[in-house]
Amino acid sequence: MAAVDKAEQALVSQWRDILTLHARTQCELERALHPHGLCASDFEVLDLLSEGTAADGSRAYRVQEISERVHLSQSALSRLVARLEKDGLVERAMCPEDRRGVRVALTARGRALHREVLPVHRAVLTRMLAD
Repeated sequence: MAAVDKAEQALVSQWRDILTLHARTQCELERALHPHGLCASDFEVLDLLSEGTAADGSRAYRVQEISERVHLSQSALSRLVARLEKDGLVERAMCPEDRRGVRVALTARGRALHREVLPVHRAVLTRMLAD
């Protein structure tokens, strides 16, 4: 019984360590990205869009594809995309194959900001996650 309790405690401790590392890394990302006018979620969406590997091979992602890869609710993602569009970083368009769907792509300004901020983001990840 004691061995089970010890194993369970180790598992819970490991989980809490992961949560702590995530929270600390997220805070550092927020601090580093703020001077560039971005939050961590903004950058995650820009980073995903910069990859240009949507399911159909295009450089625009359906909102549903983004939501599957970014850890935000559908409504939070919609607000984020609307804000990025207002800032001129992304553009939205109706999906030609499905008029109910919306595609999102980086603008030239969004691509330039992503390139500028990418080293900042990766430096934080390297500092926080390197063992």
